[in-house]
Amino acid sequence: MTEPAAATGNPDAASEPAGAASTRPLAERIDDLTRVIARQAATLERLTDEAKARAQRERLGADLPLVVELFALYSDARALAGTAGSGAERTAFETFAARVERLLIGRGGQIVSPAPGSAFDALTMEAADVTASADPAADRTVDAVVEPGLTVADRSVRPARVVVRRHRPGEQD
Repeated sequence: MTEPAAATGNPDAASEPAGAASTRPLAERIDDLTRVIARQAATLERLTDEAKARAQRERLGADLPLVVELFALYSDARALAGTAGSGAERTAFETFAARVERLLIGRGGQIVSPAPGSAFDALTMEAADVTASADPAADRTVDAVVEPGLTVADRSVRPARVVVRRHRPGEQD
């Protein structure tokens, strides 16, 4: 460092240590600030997501009576479609039930209508009847849906009423 820059043949050699020494703390400070800003941005994102989720939960809670009434209307429309006297009436009631179902889903509701053969879930289903089954693999599975159920925000509001298959080893069918 005591040699002049011209003597070493490198004109930048004399200024590099002084320049690097003065910019190193500045670069470290910029890196620190970058990390702080990234953490703050992540915190803001998390807080925003939590606020949106809280608002959605509150909205679902406020809509719950409406969703329950829409579900009753949906059930009535399905019952009327099943007992309609003509094809045109049946089609009209089925169309109406489909539109009410879309409203239910839009308000956060979900229709629970398990397929025959699916496992019985006590959280979302209620056993309306039990039927005997010779097949041990069919034990505690759904045989038929008597009435669909309703869940809102992963909570069962109205359990689906189903017929459940039960295998009893001593009985022969």
